[in-house]
Amino acid sequence: MNDSTVAKGDEPAGRGPGRLMECHECGLRHDVPVLPDGTAARCRRCGATLHKFRATSLDHAFAYVCAGLVFFLMANLLPFISLEISGRVQAASLVTGVVALYQQGLWELAAVVALTMFLAPALRLGTLFLVLGGLRLRRPPRWLPRLWRWAELLGPWAMMEVYLLGVFVAYVKLIDLATVEVGPGLFSVGALMLAIIAAGSALDGETVWRVFERRGLVPVPPPADPARPARLCHACGLVSNVPVAGHADCPRCGAVLHRRKPDSLTRTWALVITAMILYVPANILPVMTVISLGSGEPDTIMSGVVALADSGMWPLAALVFFASVTVPVLKLVGLIILLVSTRRGAVRRLQDRTVLYRVVEAVGRWSMIDIFMISILVALVQLGQIATIEPGLGAVSFAAVVIITMIAAMSFDPRLMWDAAGENGADHD
Repeated sequence: MNDSTVAKGDEPAGRGPGRLMECHECGLRHDVPVLPDGTAARCRRCGATLHKFRATSLDHAFAYVCAGLVFFLMANLLPFISLEISGRVQAASLVTGVVALYQQGLWELAAVVALTMFLAPALRLGTLFLVLGGLRLRRPPRWLPRLWRWAELLGPWAMMEVYLLGVFVAYVKLIDLATVEVGPGLFSVGALMLAIIAAGSALDGETVWRVFERRGLVPVPPPADPARPARLCHACGLVSNVPVAGHADCPRCGAVLHRRKPDSLTRTWALVITAMILYVPANILPVMTVISLGSGEPDTIMSGVVALADSGMWPLAALVFFASVTVPVLKLVGLIILLVSTRRGAVRRLQDRTVLYRVVEAVGRWSMIDIFMISILVALVQLGQIATIEPGLGAVSFAAVVIITMIAAMSFDPRLMWDAAGENGADHD
């Protein structure tokens, strides 16, 4: 795709087929024309992608989703992974780890794993199949736009790529202790991951909403007048004019319009402080205990990293240290920098802070590697007196830190940084 198309900033909208759009990261408004096939419009101030268009994107995405559903069924029906040690064999399926965590009494951890590696991917694939398949019908159902909103909300929580990396870490930890046999179900998970990523990269939210408009599923909004007060819809991305005072709904999707995310700074501060408190027990309490021949010692996150390094697995130790120790700290520090600089109205390095926000939002999910690894180990290593792995309360605290910091990044509105620095004019009020 050619990303060279840059939208013009703060120019009159409604000229020809163009449309007024607002950057969701810095708040700059642009007059975006109809894009040629294979091009994208980027914010001229911070570089964020506003809209990308490819004529065959929905067809390609539908093909990827159909393939993903097939791979999802294969991953659940075919042999996944098994472990053999001292003549004892233990097999695990895609959901065995969830069941094992629940049976160990850690239902909170089981719920998080079930949501991120099973429910969210399944629901996202299912909703995308219904939306993209429905648009191919002669008379698409009227509920497709609402279903599309749910599909977009599920996107960040479908973590198959992180889960696959967690399986790899668990595999490396086990191959020196026992015979590990990988089944076709695991390869299906890899193919499922690629299908989900391909479908997500092919889809553009604005393109889908404009298809809804053409098919009569949502009203065609009137052109927004940049000289009048306007708001960006957080649900569908439409910029529309609003009354000077009072309640306003998006004319395209019906969502309530807000100037900025409600109570963004307060909510983000509350979530960051909560995550900082939980990060202490996440590192002090054991995340799992390995019991072999009746004896064993609990492992914390750091002791697990040290054990990998002592066994000569330096690349894997570095990976786990980065994902489970460095990333959570960097997320918390990054969010604090964004919150403090916004509160102080800092005017320097706005673009760099916007990039920092993108990084914080993007890397949060990768800290789930340790949690997924634990779910696999707990499912496989249940061999009585020979060897058993039990999850610990530290894993619950760590999973809570990951989820809370992800929600904190979502609740922070980066446009507030540019507002506080006086970069967005009175037309944004």
